[in-house]
Amino acid sequence: MSIVRRPPANLSPQLNALAEKLAEARRTQKQIASLSGDLVPATTDDAYFVNRLVADRLGWEPLGWKIAGTTAFVREKLNIDTPIYGRTFKMFQAQSPARFARGELLDPLIECEFFVTLAKDIPARQQPWTMEDIVEAIDCVHAGIEIAECRFPSSALPPLPAVLADGSASGRYVFGSQILGWRSGLAALDVILEVDGQVKRQGRGSDVMGDPLVPLLWLAEERRRWGEGLRARETISTGSMTGMLPVRKARSVKATFGGESTVAIDFYD
Repeated sequence: MSIVRRPPANLSPQLNALAEKLAEARRTQKQIASLSGDLVPATTDDAYFVNRLVADRLGWEPLGWKIAGTTAFVREKLNIDTPIYGRTFKMFQAQSPARFARGELLDPLIECEFFVTLAKDIPARQQPWTMEDIVEAIDCVHAGIEIAECRFPSSALPPLPAVLADGSASGRYVFGSQILGWRSGLAALDVILEVDGQVKRQGRGSDVMGDPLVPLLWLAEERRRWGEGLRARETISTGSMTGMLPVRKARSVKATFGGESTVAIDFYD
C-alpha cells in the first residue's frame, strides 16, 4: 500500500499568507525582499502544498513541472538528498531563438535540460510506476533551457522550504529542436553551453541521475504518493546537466545537445 501524503488538515494563517505573497510576486514579477521566519513552511510537504495553493490562486494554464536537484553537484549546493520539483506555467513558454528583456528577469539562472512532453496521463494508482510505463507515456523530447527565477533575491534566500513553495524557482522555458532519437537513449548525449560565444559549461545526459528519464519516474512516484498524477500534454523539465549558471550580464546563450539540437537565447537591455 502506498503512503498518500495529505494536505494540512487546517490551513494555517502562515501558509495562507505565504501562498498569497508568492502569488502576488508572480503576478507582479517582483521579488519578496525578505520573508519572516514564521512564514517558512515547517516541512517539505507543507511547502509543496503551498506551491499548489499558489497555482490555484493564479489560475494560469499549466505547462507542466520542473525537476531540480538531479545531479550530485546541485544537490550538494542546495544541501538536499533528493530531487525537488515545482509547477510551471504555459505563459512562460518560448521557442528558440528567444529574446528576453534583462530587466524583466529575476536573478536568472541558465539550466540546460531535456523537456519531456507526455502523450498520455500517468494517473494516480496504488502500484508503483516502472520505467517502461514512463517511456510508453512519452510523446516527444525537446532540447531545452530553463531560465530559473526565484521570487526571493539570491542575496537573501530564505530556507529551502520557502523556495519549494515558490515552485523550486520555476521560471521560463525555451524549447529548442526535438530530439528525434530519444528512444535510443538520452544518457550518452553531450551538452555544451556557450555564453557570448564562449563555452562555459559542458555536461552529459547521464549526469542526470544516470538517465534523464529517471527524474520523470521519480516525479511520477512523488505525485502518486500525493494521490495525484501527471497529465497528457504536460511538459516536464528533467533537471540540468550543466548546473545553475547566472547570466546577469550575458548578451546571448546557446546550448547544443548531441551536436545537433540547439537552443538559443538573446538578452537585451
